[in-house]
Amino acid sequence: MEKIELSHTLPAVFAGRPDTGSDVWLRHITLERGMRYLVAAESGTGKSSLCAYIYGYRNDYEGTIAFDGRDCRSLTIDDWCRLRCRHIAYLPQEMRLFPELTALENVELKNRITHFKTRQQIELLFDALGIADKLHSPVARLSIGQQQRVAVIRTLCQPADFILLDEPVSHLDETNNQIVAQLVTDEAARQGAGIIATSVGNHLKLNDTQHLAL
Repeated sequence: MEKIELSHTLPAVFAGRPDTGSDVWLRHITLERGMRYLVAAESGTGKSSLCAYIYGYRNDYEGTIAFDGRDCRSLTIDDWCRLRCRHIAYLPQEMRLFPELTALENVELKNRITHFKTRQQIELLFDALGIADKLHSPVARLSIGQQQRVAVIRTLCQPADFILLDEPVSHLDETNNQIVAQLVTDEAARQGAGIIATSVGNHLKLNDTQHLAL
């Protein structure tokens, strides 16, 4: 996938509202593979909705969203499964980890589908993020910041044309923010992938980023 296009897109719940100056809603924009985008927004302006629309979790919007010119509304279940496995890596704000499974088991659930990382590569990611000692700890026993780092690792365990991150560092300190930014940047560079990250305040520290406001 080379591009994601939004044309006059607007969450249905916002229908009838006047134009508020968003760079995304009610505009025609193109998100290109290989580029980096930071979508900055206040709470309640639709950043998580935007991610859910792009990933196909929701379709309660006006206008169109298209992948390489194909309207998302025409995609089949098989199409979405392929896209989510091979083309769009997604870290949702709520992380969606399984609390009863260990940190490693949560990551392996995805990696067993994609076969994208070796066990050694996964362990190196845990080490880089300072949670190597939490590999075999149930996620329920981890702090929210540790859980967020596990979710980042899981997101990177797949091939992708776009890496979609909804508030990926909201619970992280400056040091871990920079580590996550480097890991994501390195993975995107290896794959030639685009990065789309959202934030309400604590931004992912990416360089050469195009800023979009909701």
